[in-house]
Amino acid sequence: MAAKLNLKRIRALQTDARENIESYLDPETPKALEQYTAKMKAVLLRDPELLASLPEYLPVALYGRVKFVPAAIAKWQHWLSTGTAPDWDEFKVSAAFNNADIELVKAIRAYSESLLIESCAVLFLMEHGDISSKPGQSRVAGSDDTGEQDDFNDDNDSYTAENYGGDDYDSDNDQDDDTDEPGYDNQYDDIRFNREKPE
Repeated sequence: MAAKLNLKRIRALQTDARENIESYLDPETPKALEQYTAKMKAVLLRDPELLASLPEYLPVALYGRVKFVPAAIAKWQHWLSTGTAPDWDEFKVSAAFNNADIELVKAIRAYSESLLIESCAVLFLMEHGDISSKPGQSRVAGSDDTGEQDDFNDDNDSYTAENYGGDDYDSDNDQDDDTDEPGYDNQYDDIRFNREKPE
């Protein structure tokens, strides 16, 4: 029996992620969202268990960095319209991750494969809008997708367990390395969502 997608939870994650992404989209500080997500990815790579209480962090951290191949759009629409979760073999060829994020994706999968799939479902909804009742049809949301996804692992439009530790991810150039970042332990104070701000 196929696993189910928790659509109510996915919609809640989508709402939280969208609100917080939009709060960092300020034309006067164009790098704010990029800096925010870079810091968030470093935190999650170091401590994936943070997602147990704040699952919203993952779709925000991966926002704009997951590529849904055209052939997989109808599959995602079907999974979301029927509430059916893809198995891992189906999922891994339906989304391509930025090469620089492979290590994070590997860590999240080890922590919770279902959360990784749910987060990609959130990102799909944010990119393609609400699911149409007609298979193969999508309504593209007004996302900031300007074709800047040049570093995706497009060898087979996916990543697999075999290339997790491959050359796609250069640990020597890991920009998320926190060893030289003063006050790293204080990063949690800088990452907050709207609902955590004082009223």
